[in-house]
Amino acid sequence: MEHNLTSGQVRQPQGAISKWSMDRTALCGFVCVPHLARSQGTRLCSTRHMCARGAAVRSTLRMEAQDVAAVIVGKGRIGSLLEQCGSQGDVVLGRGEQVPPEHTGPVYICTRNDDLQAIIEACPENKRPDLVFLQNGMLQPLLAKYGLAQTATLANVYFAVAKKGEPPIDGKTDTDSDGLTAASGKWAPAFAARVAKAGMSCKVLDRDAFEKSSFEKLIWICAWMLVGATHGGITVGQVEKEHREQVCELIEQLGRAVKVGAGVVLADGLAERSCAYSRTVAHFPTALKEFPWRNNFFYQISKSATEDPCPLHTELLESGKANGILSWEAPQ
Repeated sequence: MEHNLTSGQVRQPQGAISKWSMDRTALCGFVCVPHLARSQGTRLCSTRHMCARGAAVRSTLRMEAQDVAAVIVGKGRIGSLLEQCGSQGDVVLGRGEQVPPEHTGPVYICTRNDDLQAIIEACPENKRPDLVFLQNGMLQPLLAKYGLAQTATLANVYFAVAKKGEPPIDGKTDTDSDGLTAASGKWAPAFAARVAKAGMSCKVLDRDAFEKSSFEKLIWICAWMLVGATHGGITVGQVEKEHREQVCELIEQLGRAVKVGAGVVLADGLAERSCAYSRTVAHFPTALKEFPWRNNFFYQISKSATEDPCPLHTELLESGKANGILSWEAPQ
């Protein structure tokens, strides 16, 4: 089921790489709920521009669920945005602070990937089903480890916040005018309602459609960051202007790797959709980051496959490392 969008179709996975537990249940076991408790009140965003845009979006957001009081873990760019557009009763936590077990709302985790394990382990058992993960990268093995594959809410965040406190840039493109940000799971409608107050779009997707969305986001961040870092950390816009052919070839190869490694066939036009999003964040710099959570997924598929489905990805990684251009280590 999908709110405000016709969901895409995703093929059943076949021949998944066992190391990554890429079965459908572990990968994306989500159920969208049609109704969540209404909040006792909302406070407006502190940024007037964001609220003006948000009012227009709220008028077109056709969901039964509304924003609800939440726990926000992290005080960076995204955490601050969610706080500014939050509800009465929000609890904002910094490093080492514990999620209150009596809180009844979602727990938005706005931290780096490497902090996730400690946050999950410190979270009271009764609140773990309320965790909402907003990180980039392949989270499914970690979720499966803690039995959260079917209960956690996930979001693919395409809106961007350049600096803390600045208005966000929505993930709308010339090929996806409805926006690319998507969420799936128990608290997906509440998350969509909250970001709408900042003028940001967010689709609430069913399991199959979200799986497709998450792989496209993973391909985008792996391809554009790798090509840009290989050429000296140039901006996303420079990658398209100066190395479009190379990045498009890499995108198509990574799409084939998703088919090989997860049995998921992505829709035609993958490279063009990826380029369209890149034009919305053309000024962003590139860097190869969080390798275990991002590019390692494709690197392990390459090493396990009889024939490498993404040889350009492997070549850029290995030659970049050998030449001292890139720094990365594959987890053992």
